[in-house]
Amino acid sequence: MHFTMSSHRIYINSPCSNPNFQLKKLLIAVMGLIVIIAFIALVVAAVIEPYITGSNKYDGIVDVTTTQKHYGIVIDCGSSGSRVYLYSWPTHSGNPGDLLNMQQVTDEFGEIIHKKAKPGLSSFEDKPDKASDYISPLLDYVSKYIPRDLHKETPLYILATAGMRLIPEKAQKAILNDLQTDITKNYDFLVAENHFEVISGKLEGVYAWIAVNYVLDKFSHGPGDHELVSVRLPSESPNAPMHVRRRTVGMIDMGGGSVQIAFEVTNPKADLPKGLMAEVNLGCQNSDVDHTYRIYVTTFLEFGANSARERYEEMLIKKSLSYSDPYRGRNTTNAIQDPCLPKQMPLVTSPNENGRKYYFKGTGDFKKCRKMMKPLLNKTLACSYQPCSMNGIHQPGIDHERSKFYGFSEFWYSTEDVFGIGGPYQYSKLEHESEDFCKTSWSVLQERYKKHLYPKADVDRFKTQCFKGAWLATVLHEGFQFPEDYKNLIAAQLINKKDVQWTLGALIYRTRFLPLRDIQKSISTPSSTRSWTYIPRMFLNEYLIMLCIVIVLASILLYMKRLRLCPKKELSRVPSMSYFMTGENEAELGIRTIKGSNYL
Repeated sequence: MHFTMSSHRIYINSPCSNPNFQLKKLLIAVMGLIVIIAFIALVVAAVIEPYITGSNKYDGIVDVTTTQKHYGIVIDCGSSGSRVYLYSWPTHSGNPGDLLNMQQVTDEFGEIIHKKAKPGLSSFEDKPDKASDYISPLLDYVSKYIPRDLHKETPLYILATAGMRLIPEKAQKAILNDLQTDITKNYDFLVAENHFEVISGKLEGVYAWIAVNYVLDKFSHGPGDHELVSVRLPSESPNAPMHVRRRTVGMIDMGGGSVQIAFEVTNPKADLPKGLMAEVNLGCQNSDVDHTYRIYVTTFLEFGANSARERYEEMLIKKSLSYSDPYRGRNTTNAIQDPCLPKQMPLVTSPNENGRKYYFKGTGDFKKCRKMMKPLLNKTLACSYQPCSMNGIHQPGIDHERSKFYGFSEFWYSTEDVFGIGGPYQYSKLEHESEDFCKTSWSVLQERYKKHLYPKADVDRFKTQCFKGAWLATVLHEGFQFPEDYKNLIAAQLINKKDVQWTLGALIYRTRFLPLRDIQKSISTPSSTRSWTYIPRMFLNEYLIMLCIVIVLASILLYMKRLRLCPKKELSRVPSMSYFMTGENEAELGIRTIKGSNYL
């Protein structure tokens, strides 16, 4: 402290009572402002990151009334009808490792945009020139939900499946040519030659596998809540580093006419027949090995639940016919005994090609039913490439401890509609419920049904439940050879409360190069006019961290500067009041003068 004597007053002055002290206060304020700005930057980054990074996570639906996106249309032309689906995605994040973030689009009422037309496209076999008139109402409907100025950049895919595969190739081409000619003339959607085609069952299975894993967020990077797996492709060198990524799930879909199975093969030494293997690259570059997957996929025609029932009845009829009883099954009193029908349930087949009907009567024996239907798996056929599952078809080994599968269609209906046990599959539960249901008298079951004790089951489901439950279990455990205690199968209709269609997988695969186009467009766009949505994810990581480090260093330097402006003085002894009583040229003991000043 400094004391100046006056004849009237004592002045107390501080070393910082000068312009330097004011600068110090200014620097402290600047430091505080920098800290506040840094905090705000971190908060803003956390808020806008989902919109910038382009996460692959499938959130389900996008409201067209609030967000402008890019659009894609897929029409699934099945055997019984055609259904149009509309998907949307934001501009790509700019990171080549990210996939497009596709969602189903909803209308202003929150309903998913889709529309179905009947009958199937294959019904125009004899009048192919009418095919475009049949498809046009679907396009007119979906066009309303796409901004007019985006039509030219909206890809349109018309993909036909089972029904179209069954008609002659000449008829297929005639129908597709009509679509290619008229649709491109009447609509300005983005269409290439391969946008309208009949796809194979194998490709349909691959698309379904892609859709399931996309919705489950299996194609994103980082562990998250997902199990990881190390993969090396057969085309890579044995010394090449392994690719660590999320373990994908397998898919089994049992419909009425066929069964389809698809799963990733992670063993690079597994040598799969070309007809059963698909190598799928979902990345935007052909060299993207991180998004390249080897998929085993195959379809078993006539192994669906309805087709299997028809084959089963034919088998029982052949077995029941004999010289000793040539009229077996010709009337109700001499009906064929069927363990796959509920006890005492009567069943009459439709007339065959000879106009003959056959009568069945249920005995309700679930275990015997399973045993009776095993020959339908055709496991006695020669297996040219070991091991085989059904019908002489090769199936690579499945890691039943680590793998996870989703079962759709009949897997859900046969477990949930009557028994209410859909979801995580347990054979012990299915067996218990099926045995109890099948052995119950049909008259009792009918009374229960009339009381609405099975609200999810229609009449046909109720009648065929005993057989279909047994067939599902037989295909899964005897055909695909899953152990009966397998606990990693989910019988599902929805995933994360969302309907999953193979059309989503088709669009993901067929638009996989679009991110590269967006990246190149972003690079060629001047920085002054580039949208903030093109900022790559790394900005939120490396650059933001660097910014925080600079802020911290600046704060430290400013604080050191403050210490120089207000140095810590050697503390002098505080003068006593006797100091002021000393005479001229006298000094109090222990008090010294500070050199170069009039201060002590």
